[in-house]
Amino acid sequence: MLEKAEGIVLRTVAYGETNNILRLFTREAGKIAVMARGAKKPKSRLAAVSQPFVYATFLYYKSRGMKTLNQGDAIDSFRIIRNDLIRTAYASYILELLDKLTEEEEKNPYLFELMLQLLERMNDDDDPEVLVRIFETKMTAQAGIKPELEQCVHCQSKEGTFSFSVKEAGFLCHRCTAVDDNRLDIHPKTVQLLRTFFHLDIARFGSISLKDETKQELRTILDTYYQEYSGLHLKSKRFIEQMEKW
Repeated sequence: MLEKAEGIVLRTVAYGETNNILRLFTREAGKIAVMARGAKKPKSRLAAVSQPFVYATFLYYKSRGMKTLNQGDAIDSFRIIRNDLIRTAYASYILELLDKLTEEEEKNPYLFELMLQLLERMNDDDDPEVLVRIFETKMTAQAGIKPELEQCVHCQSKEGTFSFSVKEAGFLCHRCTAVDDNRLDIHPKTVQLLRTFFHLDIARFGSISLKDETKQELRTILDTYYQEYSGLHLKSKRFIEQMEKW
C-alpha cells in the first residue's frame, strides 16, 4: 500500500553500497524508518531527500517489514543551517533529542510542528542556543520529567523569589531554600523564561535576544536537570560541549 507523509529526515544510515535507511519524523505517522534504495548513487532521484534536516513530502510503500521509499519531493533543505557549523550542531541536537524521546509510529502532530518551526526560525537567523533551550524545556513533558515551574515545589507558594532545585525537581521559594543546599540561585527573568518557554506556542515568540548571563543560567539548569533525570547520552550534545570549549 502506498502511503503519503510530510516529514523531516532525522538521520540516515547507510545500508549496503547504494542504499540508505532514513529515519523520518512525520506529521501523519510519527517516527518511521524507510529504505531509500539507490539513494547513494549520484544521479538517484532520492538523493536530494535523503539528507538530515530535509523537509519533504514522502511517498512510501507500507508493508510488514521495512517500508520502502518510492518518491520524495523536497519542501525545504534548510540551507542556512547546513552551511553554518554552529547551527548544524544545535539542529542536530534537536533532532537527536526528539528521536530519543519518541516511540516508533507514535503520532504527534504537535511535536512535528514544534520541530519544524524551530528549524525554520533557526534557518531565519534566530539564536540557535535559545531555540534549543525552548525545545529542551518543552520536551521535559514528553520525557516524563517535567519540573514544577508554577509554584514552590515544597510549600506550593506562587509568590516570592525563586531558585531552582534539581533534587526537588522544580522551583523553591525564598522561604524554602534550606530544603536544598545545592539549589541554583537564578535571576527572576530566568524563572519567567522557563515558564514562558514551557507554555507559550513557538509561533507566538517574537525575536528573542538574551544576555550571555541569562543563557548561561538556562544552560546550567537544563543541562543539570537532563543529566539527573533523563538518562540520555547524546553524541550531538557532546559535540556542542566540545564546540563551546573551543
